[in-house]
Amino acid sequence: MHWRRALLAGGWLYAAAIVWLSLTPSPSDPGFDYGDKVQHFLAYALLMVWFGLLYRNPKPRVAYGVLWIGMGMALEFAQAMTGYRSFELADMAANALGVLAGAAAALSLPRAAAAAGKETP
Repeated sequence: MHWRRALLAGGWLYAAAIVWLSLTPSPSDPGFDYGDKVQHFLAYALLMVWFGLLYRNPKPRVAYGVLWIGMGMALEFAQAMTGYRSFELADMAANALGVLAGAAAALSLPRAAAAAGKETP
């Protein structure tokens, strides 16, 4: 069961990295139009997939989904208060859509893996 603790710790470290990257004065520039929105979407999708796969029960999955959406919203407000980052509703939307996509992936990946396992000889 130690692996589960390690995976949980890794997920929380990843969440902490999102917080740090969201508040750093020098965010990365992906180099293409709307690239920051893609970064937001992917970061939150991966975060939700990570925690969604660790829990089979719907209650913790929903709780984490609400937590990550709330975190994305709170970080946007925090960015507005920094003086060097900006508040963007589009970033909030990308975060929330990422969480929803991650939740859908966390639900469908185990089913797809099980189906694939049944098809192999």
